[in-house]
Amino acid sequence: MLRRHKGRESASSSDSTFYQLRPDCAHNVPDTKFKIKIGKTLSVRKWHAAFTHHGSLHIASVLNRIQSGGVHPAIRGEVWEFLLGCFDPDSTFDDRDHIRQARRIQYARWKEQCKHMDPHVGSGKIITAPIITEDGVPIKDPLVLLEAATPDQQASLISTKNGDEADHRLTDKQTIEWKLTLHQIGLDVLRTDRSMVFYEKKENLSKLWDILAVYAWIDKEVGYCQGMSDLCSPMIVLLNDEADAFWCFERLMRRLRGNFRCTQQSVGVENQLQHLASIIQVLDPKLHDHLETLGGGDYLFAFRMFMVLFRRELSFGDSLYLWEMMWALEYDPDMFSTYEESGPATDRSAQGYKPRVKSTRQFGKYERANMKSATNGVDGPVPISVFLVASVLKENSQKLLQEARGLDDIIRILNNVNGNLDAKKACAGALKLHAKYLRKGKKA
Repeated sequence: MLRRHKGRESASSSDSTFYQLRPDCAHNVPDTKFKIKIGKTLSVRKWHAAFTHHGSLHIASVLNRIQSGGVHPAIRGEVWEFLLGCFDPDSTFDDRDHIRQARRIQYARWKEQCKHMDPHVGSGKIITAPIITEDGVPIKDPLVLLEAATPDQQASLISTKNGDEADHRLTDKQTIEWKLTLHQIGLDVLRTDRSMVFYEKKENLSKLWDILAVYAWIDKEVGYCQGMSDLCSPMIVLLNDEADAFWCFERLMRRLRGNFRCTQQSVGVENQLQHLASIIQVLDPKLHDHLETLGGGDYLFAFRMFMVLFRRELSFGDSLYLWEMMWALEYDPDMFSTYEESGPATDRSAQGYKPRVKSTRQFGKYERANMKSATNGVDGPVPISVFLVASVLKENSQKLLQEARGLDDIIRILNNVNGNLDAKKACAGALKLHAKYLRKGKKA
């Protein structure tokens, strides 16, 4: 059922009251540009009015509002569940209650599996030191053991002598690899969104660690990689239930997990970097040639923007605003059924695209443009994030041409984007570049 909220909806109010910053960190964080605007932002009232009596959602009107002015923070979590494909817009209230309950049970099972392999999962404890060697031998350092131990274990550990390590050696490779990631997850969790009052509560940090630990176990191909904590953190903030937050993160990873899949030959985000190079080469050949001359023709300087979707370039609130506009522009109502058929921890790009059976009004503006130009191939369309990065480069083209004399200069200029990037303008710029790129592609 819909949850009723009492969020304020003033004519032009900030969302800073929803994502409070620690006073000692406020000066280190970019200012939030997002404002809640009546008539533009998807309000609590408009959101509730978009559902029929049985619970199906008029997604077209919702997408228009989000593309116009984002989502009111009071309803962001439940709106994101639709944008990310957790639910079908044609589903009823009863359908979603059934799906939600089944997913919560599935998450509890996975979490219990992880807890059986390592009791720190679900204990409220976060591991920040290695607990096992690459050979599967438990680490016996007393300080490490005390840090990683649950409260019930600590007293006995102090008085217990080290046993024979060989007796406790793990032999299952997948379990060893998973345990080796747990302390890295912990270190990253403690660094994630530390400026926020929300993460002063240890239970919220533990929730983030648990979700990432469980995801690392079920997605054995990708596991855990640095940057995932930045993508998962907003889900913890927006959704009270840990299982609901997990499934939103899992759906987001369907779009992005390819970025984290690396081999000895290539980094996972390489396809997007190649798309970016092609776009700049077509739309701004002078800039492309200059970047290539400086040794930046591989566009690796844009790596971070793709991996964490501008989380470092924007305030917390503005990054959420950017994400929801991107997802609304890319929205595909077939997402839910496609994801359900393929199972967890799979790529959206690897699934292909099903025949379009729904009204085009149910698709996002960016997706409709791709459908119209027939650019959806086997791997799907180029993500809008590529055109977002391209719009940032185009916006800073003159500065890069005039001031950049090496890779360090390119990185410095792009780092100065922090605090100056406007989410709505960036999306508008991405759409313009996309349209221009499609037109030039047809002429070529």
